[in-house]
Amino acid sequence: MNKYMRMAITEAKKGINKGEGGPFGAVIVKDGVVVAKAHNTVLKNHDATCHGEVNAIRKASKKLNTFDLSGCEIYTTGEPCPMCLGAILWSNISKVYYGCNILDTEDIGFRDNKFYSMTDSEKSEFIKELDRKQCLKLYDYYKSIEDKQNY
Repeated sequence: MNKYMRMAITEAKKGINKGEGGPFGAVIVKDGVVVAKAHNTVLKNHDATCHGEVNAIRKASKKLNTFDLSGCEIYTTGEPCPMCLGAILWSNISKVYYGCNILDTEDIGFRDNKFYSMTDSEKSEFIKELDRKQCLKLYDYYKSIEDKQNY
């Protein structure tokens, strides 16, 4: 068994035994050194975003003092859900290793597959564009500030 996945499993068990969340643990490694370990704390924090991967990314970013985790790898007990995958991509983590897949996660009562299988019709009922022109002005304002700061 991979030593980092073993650490992710141990981390997940710690969270389960404390009643803090589901069986999800994550370890972030850079150049063979463990940067962060975390588990799911959704129940503990009453916060749906406290998945193991997101918690590990927060810890790693704080420890490395950057949002850019390029060159890091993440080991996680479950295939990342769409939120976690988004966080992994935004943080520039270079590689993801996962244990159980989405169907395994569904078998124990989680609904990750629902997010992957949402149809365009279902999305259009849920997600609506609103006040785009006003929001584009905000984006233009941001860009103008960024352009000034880059000189």
